[in-house]
Amino acid sequence: MKNIISTAAAPAAIGPYSQATLTNGFLFVSGQIPVDPGSGNIECDDIKGQAVQSLRNMESILKEAGYTIEDVVKTTCFITDMKNFAEFNEVYGTFFKENCPARSCVAVKELPKNALCELEAIAYK
Repeated sequence: MKNIISTAAAPAAIGPYSQATLTNGFLFVSGQIPVDPGSGNIECDDIKGQAVQSLRNMESILKEAGYTIEDVVKTTCFITDMKNFAEFNEVYGTFFKENCPARSCVAVKELPKNALCELEAIAYK
């Protein structure tokens, strides 16, 4: 059985998808771009600020489902420029401090709303 997870503390989906789905202890969090859930806009134009907002959005969805960042077992990160990799990692490391999840990070041509980064996650408990 699949349960749909939704919270106003993270941006609403901008397409035909759910913020997250929960099944058999696995939580699949859809890609989070740095949209501020209050304004519906990207409020920061640098990679560090955008990474923080994307990770906060992910945390809000985790919380809504009863999970924490410690429950994340895999992330996939998308950035539009590998020149931002070190700065993105710096921010990422402030959220994932110990027992870090498996991760992929790839450069992409562009992201929705011209975001600089996007992050999706799989959590389990």
